Amino acid sequence: MTTAVIVDVVRTPSGKGKPGGQLSGVHPADLLSRVLRGLLDRNDLDAALVDDVIGGCVGQAGEQAVNITRNAVLGAGFPESVPATTVDRQCGSSQQSAHFAAQGVIAGAYDVVIACGVESMSRVPMGSPVAGQDPFGPAVAARYPEGLVGQGVSAEIIAGRWKLDRAALDEFSARSHARAAATAAAGGFDREILPVTVTGEDGTEHTVSTDETVRANTTVEGLSGLKPSFYDERLAERFPEIAWRITPGNSSPLTDGASAALIMSEEKANALGLTPRARFHSFAVTGSDPLLMLTGVVPATQKILARSGLALDDIDAYEVNEAFAPVPLLWQHELNADPERLNPRGGAIALGHPLGASGTRLLGTLLGQLEASGGRYGLQTMCEGGGMANATIIERL
Repeated sequence: MTTAVIVDVVRTPSGKGKPGGQLSGVHPADLLSRVLRGLLDRNDLDAALVDDVIGGCVGQAGEQAVNITRNAVLGAGFPESVPATTVDRQCGSSQQSAHFAAQGVIAGAYDVVIACGVESMSRVPMGSPVAGQDPFGPAVAARYPEGLVGQGVSAEIIAGRWKLDRAALDEFSARSHARAAATAAAGGFDREILPVTVTGEDGTEHTVSTDETVRANTTVEGLSGLKPSFYDERLAERFPEIAWRITPGNSSPLTDGASAALIMSEEKANALGLTPRARFHSFAVTGSDPLLMLTGVVPATQKILARSGLALDDIDAYEVNEAFAPVPLLWQHELNADPERLNPRGGAIALGHPLGASGTRLLGTLLGQLEASGGRYGLQTMCEGGGMANATIIERL
């Protein structure tokens, strides 16, 4: 069977996903273009060799509409013969892009492919594609007559049902910032971050190379003073278990960013004189309760472990996306996972969650951790809107 390998993974630094954020002045297609161009330049690869580019993006409206991945490919100066498509599996969009890319290599459909993702939450706010309309339709409404809820409320329900108190959520969040800050200070993100040149409102250019969302001085005491983000009187009556513990401090921030992974067959990498950093070992994707929405990381992990023949103890590092603090905490509890291996470089609460780009961002962070620690296997899993989750296992080479 053909082996799909990861040659390289890169990303932009995170930008706050609001006007004035360090990447908010960059058009999202251009943001992704820069990452695609940088990925090929630093591996000295001819763009004409790329069989396809598969990108993730959630807010496919406005500046992110009309197949943003194709627009980014053209903007990056790739030959017009290089195709591209854009995937929406909500927060797992670029993780799914990596699955499709690697599976295409394994199937023999691709020799060289790029999986990537982008989200400019400052320029295309969350919910933009809905345009004030009903995206669910009457059949879904009939199946769930009491109504589905937003992700923040789902996180509240999880915190209530798993008895995760405010202190536990804030402690986990402070740890995320501390780990991310320590990794950054030690140069641990240097290989994965591509600096971005930004033109300011005054016309001057400057380069950003560090994550804007990481706050090294975050403390539990500081987080404890933040107010709940999602309180709703009607939902409080419907879900009495909710204690309204989810705040901006224990949630991932709105984020701008892009990321990309260079994936190819091991044979092609050898022929091109490129050294693979890891191989794809196993894949899984699953659906879960769309009301709880964020719990799919547990069955996705169980599914991929069963398929891979590995036990959780065989895995050296786990990346569980920190959309909200209850997600990795319930995952840790249900799987009895080692907290020291869980998001050892911090997670999305600190590093940001540019929705369509997060999957390949996690992949690069996971790979960097395995290389730094000498670990062999890494597991990545991501909760997704609508009640789904992807899981990936990679093996460092």
